[in-house]
Parts: sequence; C-alpha cells; structure tokens
Amino acid sequence: MPTPTETASGPAVPTSGSVLFARYAFGPNRLGYCGPDAVEELFGQGTVGGDDRALRELARSFEGAWPYLELIAQANGRADPLDRRVVEAYWLGNALLKAVRPAYFGASLASRFRPRLRPEGWHWLADKPAAGAVPVHAFHVLDVFPRIGLLRSGAVDRALEVMDSCRIRWGRVVERDGDWLVVNVVPLVLAGGRLELGPARPERVQAWRDGVAFVDDVLPGDIIAIHWSWACDRLSTEQLAGLVTWTRREIAVANLTI
Repeated sequence: MPTPTETASGPAVPTSGSVLFARYAFGPNRLGYCGPDAVEELFGQGTVGGDDRALRELARSFEGAWPYLELIAQANGRADPLDRRVVEAYWLGNALLKAVRPAYFGASLASRFRPRLRPEGWHWLADKPAAGAVPVHAFHVLDVFPRIGLLRSGAVDRALEVMDSCRIRWGRVVERDGDWLVVNVVPLVLAGGRLELGPARPERVQAWRDGVAFVDDVLPGDIIAIHWSWACDRLSTEQLAGLVTWTRREIAVANLTI
C-alpha cells in the first residue's frame, strides 16, 4: 500500500506542458467545477493531443489555475506559463516554486482575492505566503478553496471530502476493473482537529472512457496521480516525491489557521 515515502515503480512518459495541463484539468472540468464547457476537447487533447494553440486558449480560461501558472513562470524567468516544468510545479510541486518570493505571491493573492473577502477573511489568507505557502495547487485547495469556494457553495459540512477530492492525490495501482482502476490511495484526514495524511485505502478511480485513457499503459504497482477520482498520469519517483513534499508543506500551512 502506498505511503507518503513510497517510491514510484517506473518513469512517467514525458508530455508537453499543455497536454499535461489538460490531463490534470479534465477531472474537475468534467464535473462542471472549473474552466470552460470544454470536456470533450480537454479529453481529446489530453489523450490524442496535437493542437497546442487550442489547448493554450483553453488553459487561459481556467481562472483559478492560470494566474498561478503565470506567477510561477515569471518568477523563474520563463516566458511560457505552459512550460512543462511550470505546469508540473503548479499541479504537483517542484523546485520552481522556491523562486516565488512571499511578497510577490502575496501581491498576487491580494489582487485576486482581497476584493472577494471580508477583512477578517483576507487577513487569514494574507499571512499565508510569509508562513511558507507557495502557488501550488495544494495551497489553493487547502487554503483558498475553503474560504472562497466551500463557504459560498454551502458544502462546509463535507469540506474534508471535497478538499480531498479536489487536491492531487497519489496511489498505487492494484488492478484494472473495466474502465476503472482499483488503487490504494493516501487520503486527507482530520485527526485531533488537524489535517494530516492517513493510511492508504483502496478506492476505485476511473481511467478509461470509450477505451481511451491518460494512463493507458498503467500496470499494477504503478503510482498514479488522481484528480476528482480521475486517473491523470503515471508518476515518476521524482514527481511522487515532489507531490508528497509540497502537499505536506501546504497541509502544515493550512493547519496554522484551521
């Protein structure tokens, strides 16, 4: 069963940054949670690919993710927000996040979220960059989404379930079950009033649709990334380590104000 220190069993197949973005964005988009009405296009581009221009237009329409991508790219002197390493930094976490200075990140958060929050709510969020938060997806899920999304949607009573589904999770594949995979997934749990990573547990995750998948070559023992119960990608050992490390970091930051 996968644990936060486990290694992946094989390297992930390299893809372009724009295709990688589509694969991670598809899960919530298919449920109508974020981005444009582009489920079929995202799935097609994430599997077959080929139209980088179309994917870039789609990515810009994700108002939650795109500013983070721009921020990471600018902080690292990279012209392209869909540079593969930039996209990986946002969804999974990697060394590019270290170049984003707290003041720079704080200014970006202020321009985006301060007008949408009451003063007490904004103060709660404004202190996060200085506390170690970085523009990784886990930060948005654990610190921004509960304040901006969950409270407004009325889903507070199932906040933990929603945050766990929304964050990028990892798990070891046990077997295939039709269009689904049985995966031992590391969950987010609440223990003693604090968030933490719990023991791995089996879960069914969808991977195929009409015989096509983002992880078509996946085998038992592989580690995959999961977003809203959809299998996004196979993870290399390095990617898994980054995802675990940055997830733990953002959990610690979230626990400061839970």
